Amino acid sequence: MHLMILPILIPLFFGALLTVLHALNIKDQRGLSLLAASAQVVVAIVLLNLAMDGNYSVYQLGNWQAPFGIVLVLDQLSALMLVMISTLSVFCIAYATTGRKKTHDQAGAHFHALIQFQLLGLNGAVLTGDMFNLFVFFEILLIASYALLLHGGGRARSRAGLRYVIINLVGSALFLIALGVLYGITGTLNMADMALRINALPASELPFIHAAGALLLIVFGIKAAMLPLLFWLPRAYAAAAAPIAALFAIMTKIGIYAIIRVFYLVFQNDTGLNEQIFQWLWPLALATLAFGAVGALGAWSLRGLTAWMVIVSVGTLLASVAQHSQPSLAAALFYLLHTTLLTAVFFLLADIFHHYRPGPRDYFVTGPRSQDRILLGGLYFMAAVAFAGLPPLSGFISKFWILQSTSSPWAYALFWPILLVSSLIIIIALSRGGSALLWRQNKQPATTVRAPLLATGIVMTMLLGSILLSVFAQPIMMFTQSTAAQILAPERYIEAVLGGLTDANN
Repeated sequence: MHLMILPILIPLFFGALLTVLHALNIKDQRGLSLLAASAQVVVAIVLLNLAMDGNYSVYQLGNWQAPFGIVLVLDQLSALMLVMISTLSVFCIAYATTGRKKTHDQAGAHFHALIQFQLLGLNGAVLTGDMFNLFVFFEILLIASYALLLHGGGRARSRAGLRYVIINLVGSALFLIALGVLYGITGTLNMADMALRINALPASELPFIHAAGALLLIVFGIKAAMLPLLFWLPRAYAAAAAPIAALFAIMTKIGIYAIIRVFYLVFQNDTGLNEQIFQWLWPLALATLAFGAVGALGAWSLRGLTAWMVIVSVGTLLASVAQHSQPSLAAALFYLLHTTLLTAVFFLLADIFHHYRPGPRDYFVTGPRSQDRILLGGLYFMAAVAFAGLPPLSGFISKFWILQSTSSPWAYALFWPILLVSSLIIIIALSRGGSALLWRQNKQPATTVRAPLLATGIVMTMLLGSILLSVFAQPIMMFTQSTAAQILAPERYIEAVLGGLTDANN
């Protein structure tokens, strides 16, 4: 069915429309952007319902059969990612319209068009069944993110943007080299077909495949911000405007999605590459987790602390993915939902502090007493409890499940202590930050500046998502377990794409 192409067509159409109609007043631009994002939420929910039965849907563009034509593939993992991307985008766009004097979407040109192009790249990356088109959609989302990072201008954003552009251009070049090697050896770029051909290669060709796989791990490691490729992220995310940084919370997860999709599908064979990749991924993930916790402890603003918490979440996710088991993968997917939502919440909270504390803003220094510190303190406390993994919210459920899913002696000996100590460090960092932001006041007269009501309401609504993840943890966990089982059965994906079991064009 043609519904599968809509997550790509909707942002493409509205992004082009908003670019052409750039002279529209800001209210009309907001209306079109929110309409597009809301439509994507509806389509994503319908596609999630379609994927719930565990079957694959394959859309053949131009009705060209795979592996010769380009295909979009919908499974439970891609449907889950679509729902998360579209839902987060609605909150970020809505937040960008809030403010007293100049809103975030008025700080620069083409904000709403760039957001739609960003969504185009994100949606396409999780739907495509073609390696080259994965590269294309990566480039679309990266080009949009370059402009969004610089939105509003300023020296800090320009410097952070330069690093961000350089490291991602290097990643793109390595991606193309890896694709060239893979295509030269296998003669295909379709993921399912490539998986079959790699499995049938003679031993003499395998070193080239291993080299290409290592390059892809570097590329996806850059996107996911994995040590030692993470140093671009803290400054870039801390410098970006709040709704953009909140949307960027999904960017690192796209890198993790690519690792899961490519290494669990394309290289899931008898060549030994898959095992080698996960052997490398395991220590790098633990190092990323530990390094992110240390960085969080040294952060001096809520924006900076949140950027380091993104890195902590990346390390936790990669360590779970590297264990290569259904329980750990299912737990990682549940944690992915939780951490994406909570890091986005903290970026928006940092912006609220930025406005309601005109002098010290979101820096961890004392400021004048504010009338809204009880409300903001409650929101901050709830978000901190959720992210740090304290009961009863989704952070506790996800981290407990991750720990419970460990199965090897190395996991018990290394992963448990590192994850628990990093959680303790995050609690200390959040406590220190909350104390400075909310409870310790200097001798200046009390400020009359109030926290933005609409912005606060959006954050409250997002925090409700953490409560819902806790309340509906059981059915969500059942879904992620089913998703993990589907990921670990790549032969079903291959059969669906190449065997003609699902004809989504009818």
